[in-house]
Amino acid sequence: MIKVGLTGGIGSGKTTVVNFFKELGVPVYIADMEAKELMNTSKSIQKKLIKVFGPQAYINGKLNRPYLAQLVFNDEEKLEAINSIVHPKVAKHFSKWLQKQNAPYCIQENAIIFENNKADDFDYIISVTAPKDIRIERVLKRDSASKSQIMARINNQWDQAKKNELANFVIENINLTDTRKQVKKIHETLLKTTSD
Repeated sequence: MIKVGLTGGIGSGKTTVVNFFKELGVPVYIADMEAKELMNTSKSIQKKLIKVFGPQAYINGKLNRPYLAQLVFNDEEKLEAINSIVHPKVAKHFSKWLQKQNAPYCIQENAIIFENNKADDFDYIISVTAPKDIRIERVLKRDSASKSQIMARINNQWDQAKKNELANFVIENINLTDTRKQVKKIHETLLKTTSD
């Protein structure tokens, strides 16, 4: 099965694009959502996070997200520590999930494919992009974050142009009708490559 990575900066509209692919019957694995789920359900992740970040990493058996977010904010070493615990588990989980899928191709939505040197894990990469001001506006509406917090998150990720350069496909996500058309076109191209 062809594996497609779908990436893009915060506020680029990856979820919207993913939903359009789902409408076309494409199986989609949302890495961030699965990582959060695993951080709450995996005993081995829980043990390791508590060992590294202390007992306050969990409250009543549930991940203490605000505490961890505050710790890793602007601290690359701590972020790296969390990633080294969680990412291998997510990779394993994705492999198991893949085996259950029956489709010409599937998508893993993951904001940091390039940042984590994971591009080689995929046959194709789709980069979702939008102008920075639109992205900031979207995140302001969606999250209870300030503009400076959003900017910090944007600056923590790779530059959008750099991602676009390395991707096989780029979706400019500004207007939903156009975005849907771009998704359909990529879908048809991918179906063709799987039948060749």
